[in-house]
Amino acid sequence: MEGSLSDLDKSQKKLLMFGGKGGVGKSTCSAAAALHFASTGKKTLLISSDPMPSLGDIFEMKIGAEERKVRGAENLYALEISCDEVLKRWKTKFGPEIYEVLSSFVPVEPDIIDYIGRAPGIDEEFMLDYIVGLVEEGRYDMIVWDTAPSGHTIRLLNLPIQFINHLNAAAKTYLSLQGYFGKIREAAGIKQPGHPPLEIIEGWKALATKVVDFLTDKEITEFIVVTIPEGLGVYQTERMIEEFDKYGLAIQHMIINHVVVDPDCIFHSKRREMQRKYLDILEQRYGNGLNLIKLAESPLEIIGVDRLRMIEQTLFKNDLNLS
Repeated sequence: MEGSLSDLDKSQKKLLMFGGKGGVGKSTCSAAAALHFASTGKKTLLISSDPMPSLGDIFEMKIGAEERKVRGAENLYALEISCDEVLKRWKTKFGPEIYEVLSSFVPVEPDIIDYIGRAPGIDEEFMLDYIVGLVEEGRYDMIVWDTAPSGHTIRLLNLPIQFINHLNAAAKTYLSLQGYFGKIREAAGIKQPGHPPLEIIEGWKALATKVVDFLTDKEITEFIVVTIPEGLGVYQTERMIEEFDKYGLAIQHMIINHVVVDPDCIFHSKRREMQRKYLDILEQRYGNGLNLIKLAESPLEIIGVDRLRMIEQTLFKNDLNLS
């Protein structure tokens, strides 16, 4: 089916995640969507976790790790959160517990937390926890998340499940060695931790489970795929949708960006001919199940609120007629 994102105006969604391969226009689409929800009166937060964020360029203002009001747009706030900032917040939230667990086994210095924080996956895992926390705080009516390129996003969605599996293994290991650890503590004169390690591990598992449940709750969360009518974009989109199906993540909308509409030269005529093949593939495979929204290739840079409103119009109201 062909349509728009207008049905989201009537939904109870709290988190929209925009994803796709690099260079397909995720940031532009997520910014236009966030602008739309803000213009309907919803207090909206736009977040980018892309390692090379571009929200500041799109809105022509400085946007950093703190929530900042977007100039020229009522009810719209934005932030670009880096891995360093995520790790900083992770250390504040989880550092004391981790130190408590480790120091209950062997003498360690507090800077062990910095070492653990550099482990692969820690920043992505806490990113999910951080965004779920923002939604649950209720300070915003809508949160729009401009995610990192597709491979990174798929890995991100798999992390809570991997984390739970690791914690289950950690709990079993601790139980099997509990007596041994007790003797080490006694010999080294280490105090019994205030919170038993198993209790802390179970708390972490509960957090990871909450993240999984939140992301797969179709009433609250939705993932919007952004692609382009070219081979690489289409094939990566297919793999992404297959992966999302495994996690039960709701996908109802696909944005097809950079579509050549009215070719006026040989170059654009050939591009239009090339794109038709991939547009047909997307129509055949997803047209009956997803809303396909086509965005025309623009001769202008999409910078500033006024030009973003042009994209908003197409996304939410006037789909292109390419027949």
